[in-house]
Amino acid sequence: MSPDATLQANAPALSVRDLRKTYDNGVQALKGVSLDVRPGDFFALLGPNGAGKSTLIGIVSSLVNKTGGEVEVFGVDIARNRSEAMRLIGLVPQEINFNLFEKPFDILCNYAGFYGVPREEAMVRAEEELKRAHLWEKAHVMSRTLSGGMKRRLMISRAMMVRPRLLILDEPTAGVDIEIRRGMWKTLREINASGTTIILTTHYLEEAENLCRHLAIIDKGTIVQQGPMKALLAKLDVEGFLLDIEGSVPGGLPQIEGTSLERVDDHTIDLEMPRAMDLNRVFAALNDAGIRVRSMRTKSNRLEELFVRMTSKDTP
Repeated sequence: MSPDATLQANAPALSVRDLRKTYDNGVQALKGVSLDVRPGDFFALLGPNGAGKSTLIGIVSSLVNKTGGEVEVFGVDIARNRSEAMRLIGLVPQEINFNLFEKPFDILCNYAGFYGVPREEAMVRAEEELKRAHLWEKAHVMSRTLSGGMKRRLMISRAMMVRPRLLILDEPTAGVDIEIRRGMWKTLREINASGTTIILTTHYLEEAENLCRHLAIIDKGTIVQQGPMKALLAKLDVEGFLLDIEGSVPGGLPQIEGTSLERVDDHTIDLEMPRAMDLNRVFAALNDAGIRVRSMRTKSNRLEELFVRMTSKDTP
């Protein structure tokens, strides 16, 4: 094994240090971003529109020039060794950007050819990737006839044709229904389980919580939170529930110390309470007030709560 190969094997899949980007119009899209993604990880990059996610991905994938800072992919500096770094990366952009009048099999083979994969090998890989994406039966039809979900899966298959060590997905399930989205989750889990590191940007917070082990939240060009998913979610000290009650919600709700109760509609109450509080205490107080709880459900997923907290700080 060469020294370079040893370096790559021991290095983070992605290392970003003090990354800055100021556009010609003066907008500072990134203000000193630093993060590491471990080899084999499934990593979520979250943030509101305009937070800097697309700029960060653009720089890592060599589509946007940085203003300052350092980026390495498995120990390879993207500025000094661009070609070598790009061979390690597969990018799935948000926009569908293949020729809709080409067949999926040809799209994959031609793409591999651009990266120097011999035709015979490309044909073998194309069959493997189309079968993994459950698209083999569509291999030789015009791509414009594919459904939205199939086109998304084809984008992922195309990126995997170069056997990337790092797969970057920018909103891969945008605009598809929940059934198709969950099918794509299965495909992405399989890709990750095979050893490919994945970085995912998504507006579907449920998606990140289900798939990813680590995350970073970016807002206004800076990282406001990062770390293991479970550890960050454990920091939340408040839980939210929606209580479905029998009959109608009374005009006045009881005051329960440490909690917040609000009427949502005639039959639903919004409850926020400390995670450490005994829920039975809340039910007893409601019962004493003549309010019978029929059922309850969580108000929102925990990641969404964390996201809102982190990106709403200092917001006027």
